[in-house]
Amino acid sequence: MEQYIIKGGSPLVGEVEIGGAKNAALAILAAAIMTDETVTIDNLPDVNDINVMLEAIDGIGASVQRLDRHTVKINGSGVADFSIDYDFIKKIRASYYLLGALLGKYNKAEVALPGGCNIGSRPIDQHLKGFRALGAEVDIEHGKIVAEAEVLRGTHLYFDVVTVGATINVMMAAAMADGLTIMENVAKEPHVVDVANFLNSMGANIKGAGTDIIKIRGVKSLHKSEYSIIPDQIEAGTFMFAAAATKGDVTVTNVIPKHLEATVAKLTDIGCEVEEFDDAVRVVAKGRLRSTQVKTLPYPGYPTDMQPQIGVCLALCSGTSTITESIFENRFKYLDELARMGANIKVEGNSATIEGVEKFSGARVSAPDLRAGAALCIAGLATDGITIVDDIVYIQRGYERFEEKLRGIGGIIERVSSEKDIQKFKLKVG
Repeated sequence: MEQYIIKGGSPLVGEVEIGGAKNAALAILAAAIMTDETVTIDNLPDVNDINVMLEAIDGIGASVQRLDRHTVKINGSGVADFSIDYDFIKKIRASYYLLGALLGKYNKAEVALPGGCNIGSRPIDQHLKGFRALGAEVDIEHGKIVAEAEVLRGTHLYFDVVTVGATINVMMAAAMADGLTIMENVAKEPHVVDVANFLNSMGANIKGAGTDIIKIRGVKSLHKSEYSIIPDQIEAGTFMFAAAATKGDVTVTNVIPKHLEATVAKLTDIGCEVEEFDDAVRVVAKGRLRSTQVKTLPYPGYPTDMQPQIGVCLALCSGTSTITESIFENRFKYLDELARMGANIKVEGNSATIEGVEKFSGARVSAPDLRAGAALCIAGLATDGITIVDDIVYIQRGYERFEEKLRGIGGIIERVSSEKDIQKFKLKVG
């Protein structure tokens, strides 16, 4: 198994370019099979989750052609299989987007119940409620969701909770339903808007994405398109907090600053200087940062996917901070690992109280999930010693060339796979 080994103590300084948004890309790849014509998608992040999704699409008969690391051509005319195996779904939860795509295009889909990061229960009841409202019969048989309809019809739907996955999945199905669908209490995340824009680029008629109400006038067919994925706000935020934790000066480029407002607000709260440009944001941290309160909320609130990264920073801030996690109940598992590095944290239910410490000490820690893994690497970069992060397969699911990008801004980090490699690194860095 591979690990990251990190020598901390140096501020991160320089520029880092942000890739395409993984969460937008996964849904857009699924939607690409909804036309019989060829779709070209670029600014794809080259990460494990994307590669698994492309395998799943190829496995049902679509043509998948990688033009380069970040560009793919997909033609869905050959789709002959409407069943997505558990092998794919257990690797990435987002393969359930093929449910909405296949149901919308072919009125039929079978997808295994989802897997993904172990950050708590993520029920799919709102997806099923939406498909049923459109007229599909939906059953769970032998560990699979089986959805089928003679015809999908537009409907008026109110989601019981704000959910990104269900908003996107039902939007895809409704894009080819008969008549008008009105979805209320929908998610407003940037990747919801990106998927709607992509579907519209193929000839769908979707209005209101990014607001509380999305209106979809179903169309008979979709056509070819060339589309570029939005930048990844979570990757950007991760490097911004890495700058804060290491007392650095980092500019993240190829971003949409509007998508980073909640992250920027918290960085400013804790005492960072933040400068915004048209497509870049610079974060400068000088001296000891100060405590704050954080509550995760659906967009435009503070994102749950940025909670571990700010948690690492708050553990080094002066004073007492609190984090309230209102989205995923298992999102605090990284705090046990952070405590091994000297953090002073008390968790009660969905709230964590953090007493800031002057510094962390290097330790061997384990990544419990994707974002927590990246956060533990930030913690390692902020220590004076050597940190080893195990289970980095989680990090590779969602961050492209993570260690290379960190090295590009002065991080001392290497990917290793044996005790011998670890000893070599220790000798090299002294």
